[in-house]
Amino acid sequence: MLLLISLVFCCAVTASAETISKVEGIFYMDSKPVSVEIVDGRISKIIHKDKLDDANNTDLYLAPGLIDHQVNGYVSVNFVGPQLCVEDVRKATIAIWKKGVTTYLPTLTTNTRELLTKNFAVVAQAAKDSQIADSIAGFHLEGPYISPVEGYRGTHNQQWIRPPDWDEFLEFYKAADNKILEVTVAPETPGAIDFIRNCRRLGVIVAIGHTAADAEEIRQAAEAGAAVSTHLGNGCANMIHRHKNPLWPQLADDRLTASIVCDGFHLPPEQVRTFFKVKGPQRTIIVSDMSSLAGMPPGEYTRHGRKVVVTPEGLIKMPSQDVLAGSSMPISVGVGNVMKFTGCSLADAIQMASTNPARLLRLGDRGQIEQGKRADIILFRLKDNTLSIQKTIIAGKIVYSAQ
Repeated sequence: MLLLISLVFCCAVTASAETISKVEGIFYMDSKPVSVEIVDGRISKIIHKDKLDDANNTDLYLAPGLIDHQVNGYVSVNFVGPQLCVEDVRKATIAIWKKGVTTYLPTLTTNTRELLTKNFAVVAQAAKDSQIADSIAGFHLEGPYISPVEGYRGTHNQQWIRPPDWDEFLEFYKAADNKILEVTVAPETPGAIDFIRNCRRLGVIVAIGHTAADAEEIRQAAEAGAAVSTHLGNGCANMIHRHKNPLWPQLADDRLTASIVCDGFHLPPEQVRTFFKVKGPQRTIIVSDMSSLAGMPPGEYTRHGRKVVVTPEGLIKMPSQDVLAGSSMPISVGVGNVMKFTGCSLADAIQMASTNPARLLRLGDRGQIEQGKRADIILFRLKDNTLSIQKTIIAGKIVYSAQ
């Protein structure tokens, strides 16, 4: 089947992005030609066609923009860096558009109370920047309320890990302009179940992660309102009991959606395949878990005073602990890998990287190509399970073009 696409440009042009009134391509859901009309940044009409208007481009797909709710940093920008500023957040956001991500949650990881409070204020200020505001839906706090146990804590600095503190969290929440949408917690930590209930009342999504919890503790967390597992299969000790470990109860509980890192390093293909078979495309989410070293050249770096290595293959690891230190791959890579590892369709893969995270984060205006939704759209080539992003469109404006 020929894959065709056409762009029709309006007269309106902003200082940073061109506004479009129509985009055509091969629909990711059924591989058939489709025309999407856009009015005031929203999808006004979807027309399924026999053929498209422009035959010059024969290999471009059309899909909703990708949504990543776990981005710790990108292109040297670290969201818990001591010198973080609004320009850094702008730099990371503009760079991530090139990978087809139209919405993401800057994720702040375990650190001191003072730094987290300061940096939440910075990202909240950045989220008001007119150039990037549409891409930043809110924020994710991963830690410090996680397991301090070696292996389960991953590369989170043990000296800053602590039990959940509701007053402290409210300080972060206020600094973040009430836009912390998600927090990752280990349910076995003292006070965690009450903390989860408080988050639920506040409307904050609770994720289970970096945890050594047993089945009963995970059941209690889900009962209290936990809704998702943070990078399931990671943030886990290398040596675990074959029956009594945190993985099985999270997989078994239908109240928990599984987020997984599909960069080819965090999880082997057979584990991705197993998780997908258990949770299915409805309860699986692809995340990147990108760190500040994502997008950087291979070599040795220092992060929080510790040596971190980026290999030529894109693996980021901390040699002193022999553990992964975040990912270097955007979720567009995960979309291709999940198709490769599981044999799922492009439609299922995009659902796991766009529709499902939108539903989790309660972003009802995006994540699907549907009338009335915000016109967040990506155009890409697909070859050998690799996505090559050609255009990224946010609210009807082209924010990135490869041409």
